This record gives sequence, C-alpha cells and structure tokens, in this order.
Amino acid sequence: MAAKHGVLEVAQGDLVLVTGATGFVGAAVARAAKAAGYQVRVTARRGSSRQNIASLGAEVVFLDLAEPESFASALSGCRYLLHVAADYRLWVPDVAAMRKVNIDGTLALLRAAKKAGVERSVYTSSVAALGLKADGSPADEATPIKPEHHVGAYKLSKYDAEQAVRALAAEQDIVIANPSAPVGPGDVKPTPTGQMVLDAARGKMPAYVDTGLNVVHVDDVAAGHLLALEKGRRGEVYILGGEDLMLRDLLALVAAQSGRKPPGIRLPVAPLMPLAWVMERIAERTGKTPLMTPDILHMARKKMFFSSEKAKIELGYAPRPAARAVEDALIWFRKEGMLA
Repeated sequence: MAAKHGVLEVAQGDLVLVTGATGFVGAAVARAAKAAGYQVRVTARRGSSRQNIASLGAEVVFLDLAEPESFASALSGCRYLLHVAADYRLWVPDVAAMRKVNIDGTLALLRAAKKAGVERSVYTSSVAALGLKADGSPADEATPIKPEHHVGAYKLSKYDAEQAVRALAAEQDIVIANPSAPVGPGDVKPTPTGQMVLDAARGKMPAYVDTGLNVVHVDDVAAGHLLALEKGRRGEVYILGGEDLMLRDLLALVAAQSGRKPPGIRLPVAPLMPLAWVMERIAERTGKTPLMTPDILHMARKKMFFSSEKAKIELGYAPRPAARAVEDALIWFRKEGMLA
C-alpha cells in the first residue's frame, strides 16, 4: 500500500536497506522500519556483534564501508537506503581510517545506491556537522558554520562528509538527518553519551564540567529517519533532537532515577588540559581510548544546544522529554546486567 506525502510515493512493503543496524541508532532505525511495515534488510561487518539485530527477523547481509565491492549485492533489489553506519568515536589512533569510512565510504555507497536503482536515500549525519551559536542559544540547520566548531577527528569527518553529501544531492534523491545525543535502549557498546549515563547511574561521576548538550530518545531519532524518508525534501537537512540540558541537569536526572546523589563538584576545564594531554599521549602508545583528551575538553567549553523546529514543522517530528530517554536507557541497562 502506497502513501503519498507530497515528495515521495512510499510503498511500505518495499525493501529498505539499513546500514549500521548492529549499532545503537541503526538498530533503532531498523526496528522502526520493520514496525512501520517496510521489508527490512540490514548490514553487518565481519565479526561485529549481532546482539541488536538478533530478534529483528530481518535479512542480514555483509557490508563494510571500507570495502566498496560489498555494496552492490547488499543494495540489490532495494527501493530505499537508510545509511546510518559510521565510525563514531571521539578519539581514534588512525584518523585516516575514520575518514575513509565516514567520508569516502559514504559517498561510494550513495553512488552505488543510485546505480542499483535506489529511489531515495536518507543519510545519517550528526549535529556535530552543524554550526553553534556563540551565546549558547539553540542552533539550527541555517546557523553559520565556523572551523572552530569542528574539534576532533569525528566532528571534522562528519562535517566533511555532510558537505559532500549535500553536493551529491544535486544528482540524486538524498535527505540528511542530523541526530543530537541519543539515549535509550539498545546501547550495547555503549556510545559516549550512553557511557556517561551508565557511569552516573553507577555512582562513578562525582563531578561535572559546565557544558550543555541536546538529549534525544533513540526511538525518536529512528522515527525521525522514517519521517525524513517519507516527507523530507530532497537535499534538505533536518535536526532530530530532543531537549537541551546542562550536563549537571542530565546527571541529576540519572541520579534521581537510579537512587544516587547528583554530583556536586563543578570542574573547571583549563586545569584539566595538562592531564588530558598526558592521557592522549599514553593512548597513542597503548591504543586504548583515553578518559579525556584536549579535543574533548575544548568541546566541553561549548553549549551544544539545537532546535528541531524545522523537523517538527515539515516532517511532524515529535520528540519526547529527555527524562523518558534516561528512564528507558536505565531500564535496558538493568535488564542487560550492565548496572551491576
């Protein structure tokens, strides 16, 4: 059955390929697509954990963004592509490898999708690719972007990838989704934001820095992807965010829901810089992810607040409060034994 949304004729029984479905956001997108009636095919790399897709009941195919020869068979027969896969780490020992996946792999996959006859692709970017306002007020899709906004290899790779995808949208039907900081069930690794929630629930975060972020329920991000597929305008960018919170307020939410005392010590950023530099040097020698780096502290100086008004108005996007995202994340962490 087809539904006309003014931009795209969506036949929900048709086949959609979801990349990155073994990960946090990708799994949520795959679940949402399946629940909406789409025929879902998901991708996995060699050796990747399939915990998030074990009960999905979807076809699983091999695809690695670093191996373009894997694209054609994965895309065969698909009408739509939801490209969620990315290398999401705030620190990496090999920046070139991250850029090969996030930029080169993404562009090659989208071009392969057009060649395979895919009618529309939704590319999962990030608010990390967007600009910020100097006064800390919520930024939107039109906020000017400055070089200092993109601190660190991940943010820069997502910015460069998004600019390239915007250009590619002149040649094929692509919509861009920019999630903020997702929280919720299924965060198996967990992600940096999920790890912060988990540590706070375990009582391992007695202090905080004076920063802000936009927290969104991962299932709202997933719903937003389907809205972008069905209602988004070609070449347009849509922020899929939730609620702007200072970090201390997010940690207080976690504390209230896990029976912990909220952290009461605010740490200034500047004195932490020498320690962060040392941690990064150690990480370069050991290959183990450092607790903090100078780039992470530079990001902590900014209030990463965003508005989702465009998605609400054009797509009907309706995110729920951050407290619900935290609640559902903690329920899932407990169920998985990760809070023990």
